[in-house]
Parts: sequence; structure tokens; C-alpha cells
Amino acid sequence: MFTVVLPGVHPPELEPFALFMFCGILPWTWFSSSLLESSNVLIAGGNLIKKVLFPAEVLPIVSVLAGLVHFCLGLPILALFLIYYRVPVWPTDLLWFPLIVLTQLVLTIGLALLVSALTVHFRDVRDLLANLLTLWFFATPIIYPISQAPERVRRLLNLNPFTHLAVAYQEVLFRPGPFAQVNRLIAVAVASIVVFLAGYFVFDRLRDTLPEEV
Repeated sequence: MFTVVLPGVHPPELEPFALFMFCGILPWTWFSSSLLESSNVLIAGGNLIKKVLFPAEVLPIVSVLAGLVHFCLGLPILALFLIYYRVPVWPTDLLWFPLIVLTQLVLTIGLALLVSALTVHFRDVRDLLANLLTLWFFATPIIYPISQAPERVRRLLNLNPFTHLAVAYQEVLFRPGPFAQVNRLIAVAVASIVVFLAGYFVFDRLRDTLPEEV
């Protein structure tokens, strides 16, 4: 598969290729590091969640927001590279950027709540998550363009919500032209809200057992 999606010579529209990857790796780093941090945050903060008045969901949410801060600190570096390589950015495309970030934020918080609560009861979740994120990374068009994936593989990649977030970042920041991911971004935004509600529901159901298990 990698000989197809990662050829030795990249097409001209992907040059500079390092900048293409940076547009995907930057949000992915926020996503993966937030989930990994959240998987252990309740166990590490056991003394806090044993206090009656302390809302336990604050800890995984803070982990995600800390990742967001690091993501924002990386944006000026990305902007400098865009200027250096003279990559044109459409101002109208940038209007979609906050919605993409907000969608990722909602999705990440929902998964962080789910993972943090489950890890307290099932400690192996943390190790499984690290392996899952590695597989998830390669199943996301970050180091390769989705256009080069075979059709049958592309159908599977489209089931991955982060595929559409990565492509949306690439279209807004790397590929000049009208933003073509509107419908898919809206679909992912709706799915992210569902994931957030599901994650909060599971977290809330397990809330009373958390202090005993940590």
C-alpha cells in the first residue's frame, strides 16, 4: 500500500511535501497527545477527584485545552513556512479554520472523557490506546494524500473522522482554491457532537465509582 500512496517522487501539487505533512501532523499531535494524556489524568489526579466538590471531568478537558494551546503555538511556525514557501492562502478559506478547530475540539473532548473514565476501570486501555493511535495515524491521510490511495482503501479512509479533518486543514492551509470539504466537515461536526454526548454520558454514569477505583 505504501508504495502506492508514498511514491518516491511526489506530484507537484504536494510540494513542498514537508509543509504538506506539517499541516496534518500539527493537528494530529494535538489530538493524539490529548487522548494519551487524558487516559492517565484521572489516575494521576486521584486526590482531586476524591474531593466531593471537585468536578472530575475538568481534568480530561484541561488536558485537551492544554493540547489546543500547544497547537496554537505551532500555528505561527506554520505561518512562517507558508510565507517562506510562498504558498497562497485564500482569505475566504481561512474563515473555515475556526470551525475545523472547533470540530476537532469537540471530538477530542468527547473521546477524552470516554477514555479517561474507562481507563480508571480498565487500566489496559492506556496501552491499547497507544497502539490504536499508531494505527489511526497511518489510517489518516497525513503523510500521504488521500487522492493517491486506491479506491477501495479510500472508502475505508472516509470512515475515519480525522481523515476529513486532516484534508480540511490541508485544503485551508496548503491547497489554494475554494474550500471543497464543506459537506464532509459539517457531517464530522455533527458526528463530533454525538461523540461528545456519548463520552459525557459514559463519564457521568461512571462518575460515582471513579474515587473508589483510583
